[in-house]
Amino acid sequence: MITEFSKAQNQIKSGQATVKSRVEYFLKRIEEFDGELNSFITITGEEALKKAEQMDTLFSEKGEEVFEKMPLFGLVFSAKDMYLTEGVKTTAGSKLLSDFVPPYSSTVISRLTEAGAILIGKTNQDAWAHGSSGENSDFGVTKNPWDKSRVPGGSSSGAAVSVAAGFCDFAMGTDTGGSVRLPASFTNVVGLKPTYGAISRYGVIAMASSLDTMGNFAISSSDSKKIFDIVKGQDGFDQTVLDVNGAAPKTKYTIGVPKQYFSEGMDPSVERLVLDAIEKISQMGHKVVEVELPSTDYAISAYYVICPAEVSSNLGRYDGVRMGLNRDAFGDEAKRRIMLGTYVLESGYVDAYYNKAVAVRDLIKSEFEQAFSKVDLMLAPVSPTLPFKLGEKSNDPLSMYLADVYTVAINIAGVCALSVPCGFSDDLPVGLQIIGPSFGEQMVFDLAQSYQEATDWHTKSPKL
Repeated sequence: MITEFSKAQNQIKSGQATVKSRVEYFLKRIEEFDGELNSFITITGEEALKKAEQMDTLFSEKGEEVFEKMPLFGLVFSAKDMYLTEGVKTTAGSKLLSDFVPPYSSTVISRLTEAGAILIGKTNQDAWAHGSSGENSDFGVTKNPWDKSRVPGGSSSGAAVSVAAGFCDFAMGTDTGGSVRLPASFTNVVGLKPTYGAISRYGVIAMASSLDTMGNFAISSSDSKKIFDIVKGQDGFDQTVLDVNGAAPKTKYTIGVPKQYFSEGMDPSVERLVLDAIEKISQMGHKVVEVELPSTDYAISAYYVICPAEVSSNLGRYDGVRMGLNRDAFGDEAKRRIMLGTYVLESGYVDAYYNKAVAVRDLIKSEFEQAFSKVDLMLAPVSPTLPFKLGEKSNDPLSMYLADVYTVAINIAGVCALSVPCGFSDDLPVGLQIIGPSFGEQMVFDLAQSYQEATDWHTKSPKL
């Protein structure tokens, strides 16, 4: 499979393009089209061009050996504004951090740049990563390039759009309850939610520390795998990270379809496209069986107790004394989650809410483990709906929370999942969710690659 990464690097190797010309191309596209899409908060054009010139010089001196030492040599990426970037403003999508310039970079950013990737900018997002639509940013709404009247999904909205719109080769996002997979599905790109503990969270602004994972966006699953393989593993800063080699890819898989993931309320066109994708995978020779995840109905409730509890704790540091502006700079959704989290942790309520949610989390983890003792992988929808209209759910928080109904359980269980393009309805993209066991990324990538080789949904891009 010729990937987007290999195409780009082959252009550099053959002399069809230079690293600088590629950066200039992306900057021109951003200038031409991002005014309306609003996928970036900060553009690092000057720094990117300087780095590109250095890399072109290095290539002229060393030749193709630079690609062996730097596997992402010459590739251009964006990063969600949760990632600390040394010397580059990092806002978390909130005006509260509008002037914050970190003195160091996150492990993920450092590993990508060491591998030869060039940062072109920091992308827009729901403030503090609170949201499923990209409408909660203090820096304006991000729009879906497939239909600018619709949301691109959130909270990693700008990162997904930057790849879908052709503003960079790949992007880094974060996924706490679906924040990579949902925008990937809504914008027709590949989006990875890795196993909790596979990639360091060091240097990434925390939302909910026991749920946060460092994901990526790309056009092909092979490219997503390449990014994952570079950023994964222990760094000495995040003690939750393990160096684990999960199950190796197989020729054929036994694949489970969770009965509870095809429920009332799903858009019939989404259900049809996902079932068509599952049938396609079955025709490829894999065994498909039904599995049970009976506690799925409780996942949203448990998530919206555990997550706000951790949010209220993590946002407590932004008190206007040690860092950040006055707390009045918090937006409505941040205030809502702080109040919810503080409430469920209060004496007298912690047993009624938080401890019960933790018990449900243990139950959900156990059910995933039981399912994966019978199957290698699982297939499910990413979202119950097509991308919804801007403003359609912004005044209805509960309706917005339910957009994560098929994604939050994966974060609660700590396992991995990938959103892969699987079709269009009314010219709007739909994603298939491939779910793997803990540290089962290599199997997930393998199945996704074979599915992408058999289909062409991922080759389609929006007309800007």
